[in-house]
Amino acid sequence: MASHSQIPLFAWPPAAPTLRDVAALARAGGPDALPAAARRADQARYQPVRVKSALARARGMPFKWALNPYRGCTHGCEYCYARKYQAHLELGAGDDFSSLIFVKENLPEVLARELRRPGWARETVAIGTATDPYQPIEGQARITRRCLEALHASRTPFSIVTKGPLVVRDVDILVSAARGAGCQVFVSVPTVDRDAWTRLEPGTAPPEQRLRAVGELADAGIDAGVLMMPLVPGITTSRAAVSRTLSALAQAGARFVGANVAHFEAGAREHFFAFLAREYPALVEGYAHLYRRAYAPPAYVRAVKAIVRAAVSTVRGAAP
Repeated sequence: MASHSQIPLFAWPPAAPTLRDVAALARAGGPDALPAAARRADQARYQPVRVKSALARARGMPFKWALNPYRGCTHGCEYCYARKYQAHLELGAGDDFSSLIFVKENLPEVLARELRRPGWARETVAIGTATDPYQPIEGQARITRRCLEALHASRTPFSIVTKGPLVVRDVDILVSAARGAGCQVFVSVPTVDRDAWTRLEPGTAPPEQRLRAVGELADAGIDAGVLMMPLVPGITTSRAAVSRTLSALAQAGARFVGANVAHFEAGAREHFFAFLAREYPALVEGYAHLYRRAYAPPAYVRAVKAIVRAAVSTVRGAAP
């Protein structure tokens, strides 16, 4: 009887493994045991996988359904909470997260099948909740675009969260969806501070490129705004840093802004604290006190949000 770690010998082209297959292979031999993780010019390796389901039910969130075309992310944001999910595949939350990307090659077809079910209620689908749907590989793979086509064809509203300016490529579908069932685009720009950006988000496009994408989408009639998330204590939470970022996104034409403070669950926490020790050692002791649990104390979060609200009022008051 074939084990999960065996890949069919005579299928051509080779059938992509499932995520369960991947976990078994990684458990046995680590990332190097994956059968078709091709390394590309960005030095990341891309492993095609096949999925049995597309939509994931979300709990405790303002949406009921989530969709993630990829797993892992070359943006490599140091604070990313999704790093914890790599442990489910017997992989690490560090380099494995940002250099080994799983490409769900059959996701659009599986999604289209699920959207055709008689019981589908056309509830909003949130895209990019655990990994960026517009990281660079999407330029070739086009999995996110094909998923948008399926959602639009089924008259299902959707939202997108991304740091990728590549989202403007799909403005045609987004405009049609905005006129139909509806769509929103949330572009993540936690800060415009250059030093903080280069350290915290080493694989992302510069903040000004992301803000330019927001402006292009908004000009096209799409409900596009900015998420200043996460705000990272002691690094991007000062009044000056928040004000500069809000001024920049207002100039870009963002239609809305949201903000919240970073949280660090097991897996992501260990990675981020190691990053702090290297890059911001003076903050380590304060973080150990602030993050005794996964989330910062409510009083601290309220204080940071008050800074954001005050800066929003100032920016609005300065608008012509």
